[in-house]
Order: sequence, then C-alpha cells, then structure tokens
Amino acid sequence: MIVNKQNLSTLYVAIKTAFNKGLKSNEVLWSRVATEVPSSTKEESYKWLGQFPRLQKWIGDRVIKNLKAHSYSITNEKFESTVGIPRDDIEDDTYGVFTPLFEEMGYSALTHPDELVFGLLAKGFDELCYDGQNFFDTDHKVGDTSVSNMQAGSGVPWFLLDTNRPLKPLIWQKRRDYDLKAQQDDTSETVWKRDEFEYGVDARVNAGFGLWQLAFGSKADLTSANFEAAQESMESLKSDEGRPLGVRPNLLVVGPKNRAKANRVIEVMNEEGGASNPNYKAVEVLVVPWLD
Repeated sequence: MIVNKQNLSTLYVAIKTAFNKGLKSNEVLWSRVATEVPSSTKEESYKWLGQFPRLQKWIGDRVIKNLKAHSYSITNEKFESTVGIPRDDIEDDTYGVFTPLFEEMGYSALTHPDELVFGLLAKGFDELCYDGQNFFDTDHKVGDTSVSNMQAGSGVPWFLLDTNRPLKPLIWQKRRDYDLKAQQDDTSETVWKRDEFEYGVDARVNAGFGLWQLAFGSKADLTSANFEAAQESMESLKSDEGRPLGVRPNLLVVGPKNRAKANRVIEVMNEEGGASNPNYKAVEVLVVPWLD
C-alpha cells in the first residue's frame, strides 16, 4: 500500500469499524447498579443526595422541605488507550493483523464503566459518600439515631442492592464519551521520530456513590442468615421523619469467589434435608468479574 492521505483514511475506516464492533460486542453491567448523569463541567456537585421527596396530604400551604447542604461532588477523570502501527506494516499490507486489537480496544471501552463502577462498589467500606461517612458504615445519621448498612467480617465482600428506583446506589458521570481518534499526519512528529501512526480511545468520565440507603455491603460469610439480616436491615430503613423509605432490595452482587454461595442461598429451591428455601429467587444474583 502506498502511504498517502487517501489510503490512510481508508485504513482508519477499517480500524473504526473494528473498534465499533468491539464497542457493541457485549452487554454492559454498570447500568444495573448506577444512574447515568451527564456532566457539563470539570466536576458535578450532588448536594441533593439524601433527600427522598415523598408525597404527603396537602392541607393548607405546601410544606417546603429544604435540601441539606451536603458537599459531595464527583470530579471527571481522563482515561485513554493508544496503540501505534508501524509504517512498514501499512506499506506491506500487514495491518490487517491489528484488526482484532482494535476490536479488543472497543471492548475495553465498552467495559471500562463496569470496571470503574464495580471497583468503586468494592471500595465502599473505605471511601466517603455524601453524608461524610463511608458508603458502607455502621454510623450513618438518620435523625437522632445511627444506622448501619454493613456487616463486619473478614471474608470476600458481597452486596445487596435496591436498583428499582430512578436513582440507583451508584452514579456514572459522563463528561465526554469514549471515542476513537487517529494521528495520521505523515509529517507529524510521531511519524518522524518513530515511523508509526497512532490510534487511541479516550474519555472523560467517573463513578461516584449515590444513596447509601439503597446498598448493603457485607464482609461476613454469605449465608442465608446473613442475607436475611441484610435484607431486613434495608427494608426497615426510615427517613429523618420516621417514615418508611420503601427500600426493596432486588439484586445480590458478588464476585466469582462468592458465586457458589450466592447460588446456594438464592437459586436452590430446597435446603439440605428437603425443606423449602425461603430465599429462593428472593433477589437476582449478578456475578461480575470486577469483584473478588
């Protein structure tokens, strides 16, 4: 192939096609547990987190509920992945061997939000959310009381979530979506110094914590008793005014190490001895590779 502007444009179309194929090659998981929020600046403030706008009977004037001045914000971060194709490979028409690489790059862009969102979920025992406590903590303030949304332990973490609401337990913030770009100027410094053409994907995004009330984290052993305790804890949550929040956990999120235990608790119809399993299909089990 003669390396000129027209042929490089044709090459970019082929690379872009492979990238887009990988970008659509699999089902994403992050949208199951995170609400997507578009961003228009460097960081977004979420002062409104923690407010549950419930209806009440209208008698007289409206009752205005002032938003608490939480100071939680999510800063967008830049991510990139770039590869170079040597000029010799383009001249020798051997660039086709790179096609699977760009398809894999598209797949990496597709699953990168999964990696960030579930990676953040795993860090919830040690990182702060909107109320100044760790996302999974024993001391969330609700009115004059302290509320826990975690079980202590030393085992592999597992998570019980309520994803029924428009606002999910986590937030996926997107400033600029994943996009493939090319450096194909034959007179560029890159070509001059390294004799290669570069292709890369980049984005400005980040993940953050939403409502701790919709998530329960445990490092205790994943047993029926511990699952039931987590479920009861979430379903009994109330607002600052003492009204039930109506939390209904529906998703048990685990990593590969807890797959078998999760299936024994949720997917088995009968317990050992033949008794019916009261937790059979109580929630859906979601196994994700980004957790232990």
